[in-house]
Amino acid sequence: MTNDPPGRSRPSSNDLILPVVAAALVDIEGRVLLQQRPEGKSLAGLWEFPGGKVEPGETPEAALIRELEEELAIAVPHACLAPAAFASAPLGDRHLLLLLYITRKWSGVPRAIEATALRWVRPTDMHALPMPPADRPLIGLLDALI
Repeated sequence: MTNDPPGRSRPSSNDLILPVVAAALVDIEGRVLLQQRPEGKSLAGLWEFPGGKVEPGETPEAALIRELEEELAIAVPHACLAPAAFASAPLGDRHLLLLLYITRKWSGVPRAIEATALRWVRPTDMHALPMPPADRPLIGLLDALI
């Protein structure tokens, strides 16, 4: 039994939770690639892990492979994506669920296709950068993993 008013349907969890995937691309020196959000988008100017929304019917891994191709023009094999951590944060009237994967292997050279800029950063140096609220809790976990 719910406490919803009569005639009013309750939003499903699919409507409330926004699944997003992101990658920590780690280079040979232990640095992680961050991208800067472009002007005109929410959170413009902040530095974030590359990735994006999981589309309906898409697995998180397939979404991340697609997003990395679209945003950075790189190809990442499914087998090279290692689940690392997740973050949860309010986002307006929805809730963001961010799944972070680590990869050390990809083909191509990352290019800023949708981002303003790219930067290779050590996890300990990420604390000094302006980052979205959902990305911040992942810094310490990422530092411990790589």
